[in-house]
Amino acid sequence: MFIGIAAAVVAGTMLGLYALPGKYTSDFEEENKWSLFFVLTMFVVPLVATFGLMKGVGDIYAGIDSSVLTTMVVASFLWGVGVMMWGKAIDHIGLSLGFSLFIGTVILVGSVLPLGIAISKGQPLPSTPALISILAGIAVVLLGVLSNGRAGLIREADEAAIQAAQGDTEDAATGPKQRSYGLGIFIAVFGGLLATGFNVAFTYGAGPLGEAVVANGNPGWMTAMAVMLPVFLSGGVVMTFYFLFQLSKKKAWGKFKTASFGKNFILIFVMAFFHYAASAMYAFAADSLGANGPVVVYAIFNTTCLVVAVISGILTGEWAKASGGAKRWLYTGLLCMVVGVLVLAVGQVLEQAPVESEVVSNVQLVLGC
Repeated sequence: MFIGIAAAVVAGTMLGLYALPGKYTSDFEEENKWSLFFVLTMFVVPLVATFGLMKGVGDIYAGIDSSVLTTMVVASFLWGVGVMMWGKAIDHIGLSLGFSLFIGTVILVGSVLPLGIAISKGQPLPSTPALISILAGIAVVLLGVLSNGRAGLIREADEAAIQAAQGDTEDAATGPKQRSYGLGIFIAVFGGLLATGFNVAFTYGAGPLGEAVVANGNPGWMTAMAVMLPVFLSGGVVMTFYFLFQLSKKKAWGKFKTASFGKNFILIFVMAFFHYAASAMYAFAADSLGANGPVVVYAIFNTTCLVVAVISGILTGEWAKASGGAKRWLYTGLLCMVVGVLVLAVGQVLEQAPVESEVVSNVQLVLGC
């Protein structure tokens, strides 16, 4: 049990910190940083990890129905756009706000979606106590998302007021350092909605791929890796075309030719590794804790991720110019999300869903799905 809980904490910490090294790159535009990150996290790391760790990779995918893979690919395109927007949101509004809004949206949609699917298929809803707990958790998480959105808007006003008071009006509205918090909040929330495409891909692919993974002599938790490979490759195509366009439009290709490239590459590779490894570590943790593993890990992982992201953002000075009011909204939002996640976990315990379905469906929350 200790190993599983420790793995869940490590997974949450890795995802909460994955974007932090990007703050220390130099001589790179946003497009340089994120294009290199997505090449590594969508193509290089998944391919190396899958073929390096999993047995019978070719046989696993050869036996899967083409319609399943097609559905996964289409859903993964949407997820790719969502994750790309997450990166843009972090640049606009910072680590703490970008993470909490994006992941809060993912938790909301990821919790409501199964209920909607059950209703559409005529399936019975969860028991009354479980349904009450789930709806209460959703409501508390929603309050957290709204609270953090309010914190971002107040922080933007605070920073604008400080600039005006200091007479720092040099193109304050159009300067390259200016960030639109309203736009960043919209990007984070809308990206979170699109990122639920990962859940669709898991829903269709986890069953057949899981059977194939085990049949080829792999542990069950590697199902997450088997599903992630086509999802990442498909989502990566979207990002590749987008950043090819952006790098050309902004004439940023030359920025790769910098003396800082080696340092930047290492920092961005750490980002890519943390981003991918968090999901595999989550799946391992859920599998190792037995029947209630996914429920326990769900709460530990999301709570750790949110807390780490907010603390790292505060420590790196993102909220240095924010007023006490903005910080109180931020802390209130974080508290609501942590409590909401725990209440949702209680609802899952009351429902006592089978572990096989829970392991694969909850992995969606790891990479913003």
